[in-house]
Amino acid sequence: MLEHGGALRAVAARYGIALNQWLDLSTGINPRGWPAPPVPTLVWRRLPEEDDGLERAAEAYYGTAQLLPVPGSQAAIQALPALRGISRVGILTPGYNEYARAWRYHGHLVVPLVADAIDSALDDIDVLVLGNPNNPTGARFAPEVLLGWRIRLAQRGGWLVVDEAFMDATPEQSLAPQAGLPGLIVLRSLGKFFGLAGIRVGFVLCEDVLRNRLHDHLGPWAVNGPGRWIAARALADRGWQRETRRALQRSSLRLAELLNRYDLTIDGGAFLFQWLQQPDAEFFQEALARRGIWVRRFDDPPSLRLGLPDSDTAWRRLHQALAGIRVQRQTRR
Repeated sequence: MLEHGGALRAVAARYGIALNQWLDLSTGINPRGWPAPPVPTLVWRRLPEEDDGLERAAEAYYGTAQLLPVPGSQAAIQALPALRGISRVGILTPGYNEYARAWRYHGHLVVPLVADAIDSALDDIDVLVLGNPNNPTGARFAPEVLLGWRIRLAQRGGWLVVDEAFMDATPEQSLAPQAGLPGLIVLRSLGKFFGLAGIRVGFVLCEDVLRNRLHDHLGPWAVNGPGRWIAARALADRGWQRETRRALQRSSLRLAELLNRYDLTIDGGAFLFQWLQQPDAEFFQEALARRGIWVRRFDDPPSLRLGLPDSDTAWRRLHQALAGIRVQRQTRR
């Protein structure tokens, strides 16, 4: 298993700080997610049904009917490599580590690619997998660039797999409305923007043939009934979505300004996180953890990703922690 954000119970045990005393900034999940109401008892009692309104709500939200609900986009990341013959797969780096793990597991040749090398390498690969915005760097690719790459790959039977887990705050940049084009596969999730990671609901947006193959591969009742019920209502709540986009924009700017205040240079990010390269990233993660704040650390390159605090109290905690760490760093020098 690869390391991810979260896992707070193990972190709490490691540092001897009670679970409810932690400020978890490690996941990039909206700390003020959609307020899910209680699920009706009948939904718990019945098998999931495909005519329950989820697909209609998702079609209206994503702007396409070319979609399949899946048990979180992670399920699709693991399943897609099984639906293709052995291929050369270009994967954006740094990026979400599960892409490479899944494709290697099924015997494909993984070719790590930095963003600037993708265009020149495209004719030598069969599949390109990337996040847009990328996780953890926040790098973005213009829709016209991605669609151009899609054409070049599709001409040889290739795939462009675009994970849009962090796209909901900027839907105008999404490729979702283009779903159905040959070779284009778009992954979406309710885990980040909606803050509903626990229900494990996502979508694969792609052409009919591949969507049917994926449906058969995952089998019946892939998405649980309560998750479907909650997701349908979250996707239909346009007022909450509009206000949340505005709120995330403000919070993202606030986090960047706070980090800059303590001479921490932002190297990238999205509305739900900021990313900074730090040679002493391990020191920063440890120093914050000693203060009950958990952030995500990456080794290549050494860097940190910080999500958004969820309250004024949490913002003050982060401010005080960074002030203390600055003093601690000065003492070390």
